[in-house]
Amino acid sequence: MSKQPVTTAISAREAEILALVGEHRTNAEIAAQLYISVRTVETHVSSLLRKLGAPDRRALAGLAAEAAREERTSQALAGLPAPLNPFIGRAEERRELREAAGAHRLVTAVGPGGVGKTRLALAVAADLAGDHPDGVWYADLVPVTDPALVGAAVADALGVGEQQGRGIDDSVFAALADRRALLVLDNCEHLLDGVAPFVERMLARCPAVHVLATSRARLMMPFERVYSVPPLSLGAASDAVALFADRAAAVGWTVEPGQLDQVADVCRKLDGVALAIELAAARLPALGFDGLAAGLADHLRLLVGGYRADDRHRSVRAVLDWSRALLDEPGVVLQRRISVFVSPFTAAAAASVAGFDPLAPGDVVDGLARLADQNLLSVVPSAGVTRYRALETIRQYGAEQLTAAGELDATRARQLEWCLAVATELATDHSPPAGDWRARFDAVADDLRSTLGWAAADAGRRDGAHRLALALAGLAFTRNLLGESQLRYEQAAALAGDPAAAATALRSAASVAACRLLGDDTYRLWRAAADAALAARDPAAAARDLATAAMTTYRKAATFARRPAPEESAALLDRARELAGDGPAAVAAVTLAECDALGYAFFADHARPAPSAAELTALAERAVELAGALGDPLAESAALQALTAAQRRAGDGFAAAATAGRRVDLLTAVPVTPAATDELIDALQIATATSIGVGDLPAARRRGRQLCDLPPLAETGHVATSRLIMADALAGHATDVIAAAGRFLDGWTRAGRPQNRGFGPVAAGVAMIHGLRGDDAARAEWLAVLDQLGVTPEDRAGYSPTFDAIVLLHDGRAGAALDLLDPGDGEPSPWRTGILLHWHVALRAEAAVLAGRSDAAELLSAARPVVGANPVAGALLDRAAALLDDDRERLLATAAAFEAAGCPYQRDRTFTLAGDRR
Repeated sequence: MSKQPVTTAISAREAEILALVGEHRTNAEIAAQLYISVRTVETHVSSLLRKLGAPDRRALAGLAAEAAREERTSQALAGLPAPLNPFIGRAEERRELREAAGAHRLVTAVGPGGVGKTRLALAVAADLAGDHPDGVWYADLVPVTDPALVGAAVADALGVGEQQGRGIDDSVFAALADRRALLVLDNCEHLLDGVAPFVERMLARCPAVHVLATSRARLMMPFERVYSVPPLSLGAASDAVALFADRAAAVGWTVEPGQLDQVADVCRKLDGVALAIELAAARLPALGFDGLAAGLADHLRLLVGGYRADDRHRSVRAVLDWSRALLDEPGVVLQRRISVFVSPFTAAAAASVAGFDPLAPGDVVDGLARLADQNLLSVVPSAGVTRYRALETIRQYGAEQLTAAGELDATRARQLEWCLAVATELATDHSPPAGDWRARFDAVADDLRSTLGWAAADAGRRDGAHRLALALAGLAFTRNLLGESQLRYEQAAALAGDPAAAATALRSAASVAACRLLGDDTYRLWRAAADAALAARDPAAAARDLATAAMTTYRKAATFARRPAPEESAALLDRARELAGDGPAAVAAVTLAECDALGYAFFADHARPAPSAAELTALAERAVELAGALGDPLAESAALQALTAAQRRAGDGFAAAATAGRRVDLLTAVPVTPAATDELIDALQIATATSIGVGDLPAARRRGRQLCDLPPLAETGHVATSRLIMADALAGHATDVIAAAGRFLDGWTRAGRPQNRGFGPVAAGVAMIHGLRGDDAARAEWLAVLDQLGVTPEDRAGYSPTFDAIVLLHDGRAGAALDLLDPGDGEPSPWRTGILLHWHVALRAEAAVLAGRSDAAELLSAARPVVGANPVAGALLDRAAALLDDDRERLLATAAAFEAAGCPYQRDRTFTLAGDRR
């Protein structure tokens, strides 16, 4: 049978049936799955046999399986860069490397620069694409100059963002944990200290991932399989000649059969190094074979016996020296000076860095064009601007020449000035983080990082390095690279020339860590800032930092891997009091921390009785007053958080909701900084929760969506969606809850499923929705998530009775609901200070009515002053009163109240209770 392409015109229905035939399904099984008759399936199968030329069903299944494999291969290849020209020869090397990469989890293709490691690795990766259904991915490490950022480069290739509460490396490992994928790590030689540990951890945690690396040196790992990439084969009919002929044709020169020996001679002089052959072929139209051969011969003689004795390195150097000899002096100067760029650069950037004596800025633009014409630069398409890029081998060659010419220091000085200017321009742009801003940052980010790397190591550049680290930290935060932002702020602190500047940088680092939900780092950095402030002889600032460190242990307790002991936090607060003096900012910070310490029962003097709700509220109001006098909206916002908590503990949910909303409004006009973002995340979470508590579901949904839209939470599902899920669950937006629950679970899984009791209401709310839908299996799965989050029975007591009672009432089990809501044990219940207090007492009254309790009327009366103006809880009580009085007209009237309150579930339940089947 002749093989027919599966792409032969077939209908969409036939394509579905073909795929199921490939899975060896019977006609009856196909009919059941597609909801069609067996007769219809038989008709389609007959049509497929005819269209595809298959003699029988078995052959048809084979064609389907092959089509499926081709589709998987096509999808996997999407992660590889598309080759710009054909891959020539190397059949034997390709087979050997393919077999090695298929049999071993880590294979390193090693060889000298320019030998063709990358092209061979990409060709092999394409060959293996069908064996890796979850993708083949390519990460070029050339722009990476910091070994610690290997994981970030891989994450960028995979499209993986940093997750809240974990670093970028762990985010990569989580994304690949159960994937059958191949990762190509290209150009590892300058990052061995970073690549080796990253790969070892990845292979240990991602059992189905294979790695194909290219490097000039092996990675020195015990399980590494090394494959040495040889030069191209030589001779008149060799791979080297074929490559030369192909690249010459690309620039308009056709190699005639009679010229093959001359080509072979050039290739032999180049030792079969692919890069050298390609460069030589590109010059052929200008020089012809005679000039090419003569030029190469001269330079080879110059390099014999030099400090690089390897023939292949010598051959590449000969080609580059020859290329340099063809340049005029301005071209030579420009070529070596632009070697400091590690990423594609613009003519304006080159003029800033390279345009000094003997070059004028105007010479640079013409010089770049000449270098591009001679293939020493490639032109990189970019939106709105032309960029240039030097091949890595050529860039390294230029760097050596720059050092030899004694211009390295002067060129680097100008590069540092250019980086600072670019960073300043990006930082003052008022449009971030729009797409254009992100593209502009990404285009220069690697040069900023590279420049910072060498400047930080140069004692004479310490001030400039400090300023660049600060600028890059801020830019990385805007770009939502929070892990790098924290790293750069800490680096800026280490580079600071005085402790006061170090303290400033450490405070920003602490705020970024807080945005990342890294409690341990946040606490560590605030303490480090305090130490720096003391070194700067600023005790008031140290007091603020210590108070904030203590406050972190209270407010962000759930984000700690190891939360400090209460005594440690109390000791910090004692020290902050000692240092505060009369400074208003310090006094405000200490007062706020004291308020939090009292509210969270971690006060230094444990023998002191707990304060009353009124005392706690008064202290919080004092904190707000002190913060407001400072004119600092962030300090006032933090104080308002304390007041919100105090009002909740006092049972005044409406005051708490108003204060929480006031806090969000205050932060709306504050410029985006790490500290402001940390405050806003917290403010939106609390505003959503307090709005739920008072039954303002539209406001809760609005605040919840604002939280979802915050850029630092864009890559997470669990943090961003947590509050919105709870609001939607209580409202009864089941479809929205289930969709968001999937995003929550995905984000939480990517973060490593950390325990966090604060997410308990989310799991309980999702479980409730599944219970209302009658999906007991899904409900059980989400109740199990509560355990996985580390939620204790005591934690659940504040919200689970409410969620569970709604399901029980839905199922007509009013007595069981009442047992949950009113256990009658006389013990204080956590719900009395929880945000669902109004919901709890209203549902308890309704359960009592439906269960026929004799004290139902008393429970109704007792609930009225508790729920106050809560529109949902008030409607629940009105409905319960109508049920108690058997007043159907009043009962149906509550449906409109639920509709107005944004609670469609309770609206529909009203109709059910009234026997109205609308």
